[in-house]
Amino acid sequence: MSEHTRTAPVSAAETFERHRPVMTGVAYRMLGRFADAEDVVQEAWLRWADTDRSRVREPRAFLVRTTTRLAIDRLRHVQSRHEAYVGEWLPEPLTTDGEPGAESRVLLAETVSLAMLVLLESLTPLERAVFVLREAFGYPYGEIAAILDRAEPAVRQLAGRARRHVEAREQRFDADPEVSARLTERFLAACTGGDLEGLLALLAPDVRLIGDGGGVQKAPLRILATAADVGRFLHAISDDTPPAMAVAFREVNGAPAIVITSYGRPHTVVSLEIRDGRIACVYLLTNPGKLTGIR
Repeated sequence: MSEHTRTAPVSAAETFERHRPVMTGVAYRMLGRFADAEDVVQEAWLRWADTDRSRVREPRAFLVRTTTRLAIDRLRHVQSRHEAYVGEWLPEPLTTDGEPGAESRVLLAETVSLAMLVLLESLTPLERAVFVLREAFGYPYGEIAAILDRAEPAVRQLAGRARRHVEAREQRFDADPEVSARLTERFLAACTGGDLEGLLALLAPDVRLIGDGGGVQKAPLRILATAADVGRFLHAISDDTPPAMAVAFREVNGAPAIVITSYGRPHTVVSLEIRDGRIACVYLLTNPGKLTGIR
């Protein structure tokens, strides 16, 4: 045996898997759907496999650039699909309470809330790419410019415009996980117990309920925007339970949530945004095509 231990060359697949978490994280934030993100990452793999890798000095930069550009192309396509969507469109929720090392947990450190993903929907594809790379992953402007093949001053303008847009619409929610968890438990108890008065006590006066059933499952077709309307709707559907129902508290996009299953399959996800100790927003997702990220 040689006195010096030789290091085996790293395969294309090993290099790709090493950078898959950041690629998936970028694509998920860009597209708001885990299934679309996986498609983009798979396409990036095909590009990587067909590339002369001996000419690639920085694999991570190449892979993130490829993923971002593919996500921009995909986003332009799916935005037109959103225009024909039945009812409100919400991003696809993703469970983030897996075991350490699981795919969901790998994304947790850099994940964003459903509220932020909803805000990002209002940005242009380029603004969204710049915002995600800069704010979620901390890329310097020069690297973002190279990724997008844009001049750095133009990237700085896109970043500033995106940040102002988000800050103008962003609401500040409580981030204390214990407070959120307790309020989520009380919310579920009030809903399942038919306690309308107790439910109303948990809701902020200007609470909103945003539902996404995709025209397939029951959900409001418009945003409900008062405590009375939200309370009445939740009270009305409290007895409309799916067969073989089971309820679990899970962590979804980094926040406590209620996951309802039917015959072991995800049926409904309810995620709450908390402000000043009361529920400020209820996200109700029942579209089965949006629940593939609930594992």
